[in-house]
Amino acid sequence: MSNSSFENKQATELQDNCGLEQAENAQNEAENPGSDENAFIETTLESVVEAALFACDEPITAAKLANIAEVNSPKDIDEAVEKLNSAYQERNSAFKIEKIAGGYQMLTHSVYNAWLKKLISEKKESKLSQAALETLSVIAYKQPVIRADVESIRGVSSGEIIRGLMNKGLVKMAGRAEILGRPVLYGTTKKFLELFGLDSIKDLPDVGEFKK
Repeated sequence: MSNSSFENKQATELQDNCGLEQAENAQNEAENPGSDENAFIETTLESVVEAALFACDEPITAAKLANIAEVNSPKDIDEAVEKLNSAYQERNSAFKIEKIAGGYQMLTHSVYNAWLKKLISEKKESKLSQAALETLSVIAYKQPVIRADVESIRGVSSGEIIRGLMNKGLVKMAGRAEILGRPVLYGTTKKFLELFGLDSIKDLPDVGEFKK
């Protein structure tokens, strides 16, 4: 496969996986390469993985990255990520690649948060209230859990808050309990994992007595 065909395929895969403007930019670059700029750039598996993760604002699975980079095994992607992280560490880079929600995502080290907060203004409407955080915590640790149990732990009605968390895509219906009335069971979503930087629910911090 020619370089231009390969780059077009990468851009198309990014569009499918991320749906980002960066993917469209990658497509434009593939279709209209700057000959002077790109003539001396040698692509490697590591550079392809790095470019894909940089262009996507959500985790990408190793399998999808393998498809983008046209390699046979996701293990090749795992090895490429290890090499990239080693290189970042050696040059004291601001970036790192972490496994989140079953995929890889490029992040900045938390030490830079103070500077990034000056750049990124958080939207007030996206913030969670203390009550919402409490409810989300109960659901995360007790899932699948019915509303009555959430309210029993919190000591207050939580129906509206649960609906709000569902509207934000952080909580979902996870079936029905096999008890009288078969009430709805609630659990957390993939978006919850992404928001809190977790690979799976097993990565939740141990809070001792709360989980018993």
